[in-house]
Amino acid sequence: MLSTVITDLFHAIDTRDWDAFEQIFHPDIVYDRPGYESFSGIERLLKFYREERILASGNHYIEQIVIEHNHGACWGRFIGVKKDGSPADVLFTDVYCFEHGRIKKRRSYFFQPAV
Repeated sequence: MLSTVITDLFHAIDTRDWDAFEQIFHPDIVYDRPGYESFSGIERLLKFYREERILASGNHYIEQIVIEHNHGACWGRFIGVKKDGSPADVLFTDVYCFEHGRIKKRRSYFFQPAV
């Protein structure tokens, strides 16, 4: 079930279970995230989460997941702490394309002042 892939994704991120990414993401994953160049491939994605992400810890709280064929979306809230010690409380939306039961494309949107 593709909605389980999404819940598994956020559980892996929140628990820092990077080994689970190989089951969740397609090897040729493309991830678009505001403020960064597109991440292409599982190794680039892992580098981001292990080394570059500005968030130190926290939890995602999913409000809703919608799946239609090989596409999906979810939205919710992340509450945690940034690496600089400041709090993070951000509403987010993700959209996905799946291939063979794994996420092949992910695009994140964050609800905060940007422009």
